[in-house]
Amino acid sequence: MDLGLRDTRALVTAASKGLGRACAAALAAEGACVFIVSRDEARLARTEREIGATGHLAVDLARPGGPEAAVEAAVRELGGLDILVCNAGGPPPGTFESTPLDAWEIGYQLTLMSAVRLARSALPHLKRSGRGRIVNITSISVRQPIPNILLSNAFRAAVTAMAKTLSGEVAPYGVTVNNLAPGTMLTDRVRDLYGDDLEAASRGIPAGRVGDPAELGATCAFLCSVQAGYITGQTIGLDGGALLGVH
Repeated sequence: MDLGLRDTRALVTAASKGLGRACAAALAAEGACVFIVSRDEARLARTEREIGATGHLAVDLARPGGPEAAVEAAVRELGGLDILVCNAGGPPPGTFESTPLDAWEIGYQLTLMSAVRLARSALPHLKRSGRGRIVNITSISVRQPIPNILLSNAFRAAVTAMAKTLSGEVAPYGVTVNNLAPGTMLTDRVRDLYGDDLEAASRGIPAGRVGDPAELGATCAFLCSVQAGYITGQTIGLDGGALLGVH
């Protein structure tokens, strides 16, 4: 299936590794011109070469001005913007009582406000595109909170609610807004937690395995496609059946 992504212009954040890289790689493989962002200059430059991205910028999205700089650099390099994929690293873990008040500000800026600032900066360009796409990478925790990651549970849920509201506002401009909510995927974070014990990482997942980031990347590419133009305001789980709810 031709997804109609050739020569589209995409910005993917937190894209030097993990799920962000998988999304950027999938879009580039479909012929999109992809600009990638993260904090690690060396890793970004390597990723750009390896996936055939068009350009990159090392920037901290948790700092005010960072998301705006990312969009500005992408538009300058690509000549416009059709696709925005918002991804960010997880905020500090902890329970309600173990999480200090200042950590709430860290999570707020990193997880929620980075997505808000990226979307606000990108929207004028996405509206002009006529086929704009926003995809937020969140987590299964927006539907089934995960113990000991209070800040992620709270702020990724806020991103989901923001995206649902925004989707209705921008639909008349041909812009879609959707979320991808992964469960356990084979990322560096999962490797750090489980090492080579993927059986332990897969425990409780009906599919019997952890997810491949490339599977999330392929889903992201589809949501950015011509064929997905009538899909908006949705949160799509990629969890191997781990979520027990029916919604």
